Amino acid sequence: MDIFKGQNLLEFSDCFKTDNDCKEYLANIKSKTPFKCSRCNHIACQTRADFSRQCNICRHTESATADTLFHKVKFGVRKAFFICFEMATSTKSLSASYMGVRYGVTEKTARLFMLKVREAMSSSGNNPMDGVVHVDEFVLGGREETKVGRSYNAKKKKAVTAVQLTENGKVKRMYAMKIDDFSAQSLQYIFVNHISRNAKITTDKWRGYSPIAKAYDITQIESNGGLNFKALHTMIHQVKSWIRTTYSWVSDNNLNRYFNEFCFRINRSQSKATIFNNLIVKMVNNDKINQAELISN
Repeated sequence: MDIFKGQNLLEFSDCFKTDNDCKEYLANIKSKTPFKCSRCNHIACQTRADFSRQCNICRHTESATADTLFHKVKFGVRKAFFICFEMATSTKSLSASYMGVRYGVTEKTARLFMLKVREAMSSSGNNPMDGVVHVDEFVLGGREETKVGRSYNAKKKKAVTAVQLTENGKVKRMYAMKIDDFSAQSLQYIFVNHISRNAKITTDKWRGYSPIAKAYDITQIESNGGLNFKALHTMIHQVKSWIRTTYSWVSDNNLNRYFNEFCFRINRSQSKATIFNNLIVKMVNNDKINQAELISN
């Protein structure tokens, strides 16, 4: 089965008309990974009519959705595919309440599945940013009396973002993550997880970056009201506006998942034709997550 390419909803609906079409797509992706029975570890199997795989020794049957983020999707694999398509190809995504109305599921069901999709959208960390990288911290939330700038005891959610720029100063890649405070101990994680030691990094003159400069090539300059970091501040404005207008509020536990979604689309803006397939592959390769894990993490 060929991979789906494009962003056309009509073409997508023609390609995936039934749950079986979706299972065939998942089975095709899983077939690229050698089979290993979860019960007896045998490596030979037979393919059944519904695209499940059955172990030749113990006869244990593994469905096309088993051990993926589609594991035990009770509202139908086709609906799950459509939600993935919406989240991957739209520019702003949809709220859980609207997604529920759109596909005939409850708001809670839509929200929990969308959190699974956002888990799959997280970066593997295998391709850190190099070249020219700008880093800055920001806050999300309304104005608080007497709490200005980098107030440590404010209720606003704190975050840090990094963008890799092209030679023309355009955004090539972006990552953002929630932090507990603006100390070097918190800020260092975006460097460790997403930035190469060979990158030429520019930050403002916040003192929290000074200890990190011992391990990375960091140049600190005045922000000048954001004018010296135009591309970076444009992306910060976009992610804050997206969260505020689409979801109105996001919990601390889920903030990184929403950052995953935003950055996933930004980082694949040059390969929109295959962005859906890219997401489904990540959904298949991720381990299954149950409801309790989604709520507790």
